Amino acid sequence: MKTLSASAPASTSLYSELRNKIEKHQARVAIIGLGYVGLPLALLYAEEKVRVTGFDIDERKIKTLAGGGTYIVRIGAEEIAAAKKEGFEATSDYSRLSETDAVIICVPTPLNEYHEPDLSYITDTAKSIAPYLRAGHLVVLESTTYPGTTEEVLVPILEKGNREGLKAARGPQDQQGFYVAFSPEREDPGNTTVARRDIPKVVGGLDTQASELAAALYGTIFNRVVTVSSPAAAEMTKLLENIYRCVNIALVNELKLLSLRMGIDIWEVIAAASTKPFGFHAFYPGPGLGGHCIPVDPFYLSWKAKEWDFHTRFIELAGEINNNMPYHVIESVVKALNRHKKALNGAKVLVLGVAYKRDIDDLRESPALTIIELLQKDGAQVSYNDPYFPTVGKGRKYDLQMKCAPLENLGQYDCTLIVTDHSDYDYAKIVEQSQLVVDTRNATKGIHSPKIVHC
Repeated sequence: MKTLSASAPASTSLYSELRNKIEKHQARVAIIGLGYVGLPLALLYAEEKVRVTGFDIDERKIKTLAGGGTYIVRIGAEEIAAAKKEGFEATSDYSRLSETDAVIICVPTPLNEYHEPDLSYITDTAKSIAPYLRAGHLVVLESTTYPGTTEEVLVPILEKGNREGLKAARGPQDQQGFYVAFSPEREDPGNTTVARRDIPKVVGGLDTQASELAAALYGTIFNRVVTVSSPAAAEMTKLLENIYRCVNIALVNELKLLSLRMGIDIWEVIAAASTKPFGFHAFYPGPGLGGHCIPVDPFYLSWKAKEWDFHTRFIELAGEINNNMPYHVIESVVKALNRHKKALNGAKVLVLGVAYKRDIDDLRESPALTIIELLQKDGAQVSYNDPYFPTVGKGRKYDLQMKCAPLENLGQYDCTLIVTDHSDYDYAKIVEQSQLVVDTRNATKGIHSPKIVHC
């Protein structure tokens, strides 16, 4: 365990008590939200023999974990079993928060239909937590959001709903409050090159003691903890990380559109530029942005900036370019079919891959969902294949109710559309058996066939 050098004033006994528990691995940790962020985090604590309890409102998840099962492909049942041996359990009973010493919130923060922040998961969770907080409790928010959420939204709800009338500690003089911090999640589904514990953890507390407690808590499972001055600074850190990616992906998406008109292979250009040993980092074009972070988070800052009479033009332009990519895909399919003297209306189209990126079982904000809906709207008969999704049902923004089609008789489809480049696919065989292949990911690189259309 990583021990911090800073020491607390002797008078702050609650701080000292919790700090001592954390350093001895005796603090009990609650993880609220057992999705792609919360469940891996819970398993990391269990690996360090920290008693952790998971909370979720989805009873399906609770039952699956209770039975030793898993619902995330990259997390095996053996990991769940090992965690359970260390005392890990999952529940929907929030009254059990009173048994814990630290509460980490890992709930979704989507956008509403107007591209405005939807904080309902945070506010609902805060209302559920508040009655069970006691003096000395540590609460850490991990959900990505705009700067100010922790102090302006989370803290007031916790203070108002607390049965003991406790307030969030804002200095050593507040010896009978609870501690609050923000620490942005840095989960990267499908990343097998960097171990989770090697990803530095950023924390920003409401006061120095909250920062130190949160840093100690995360220092139990992460090899490096970076402390910033406030929750707002930590919130902005996460947004900068994702906006950086969003803007650069928009840049290569726009250059791809230009390169297509000019007859230049943008993938060849990126590969060549990547040979520069300084001042360049490769980003790649695609059919649109997916995942919870990059398609969503920049709009949180754009929305918040308006409160300060500031317009984030760079962010909004990047969002516009990336959001238009699924429409470019549809246009490319239409043109490709036209060259085969076929119309999109009535055409049979097989979409390969619906996950938002390669080799993961995550549909969040996947551009494939938008592409399927647009194809259906234009009259296409759409099927899909994805080894990670036997069915695609209903989500916050879609209701497709489709079953995975087998990769058999590809010749029956007028177009095979590669949206997600899973490594399981035999692309040479797919090209050979298909009438027409529209490739949005450069998955067919090195395969030479007049059937292939790059878009």
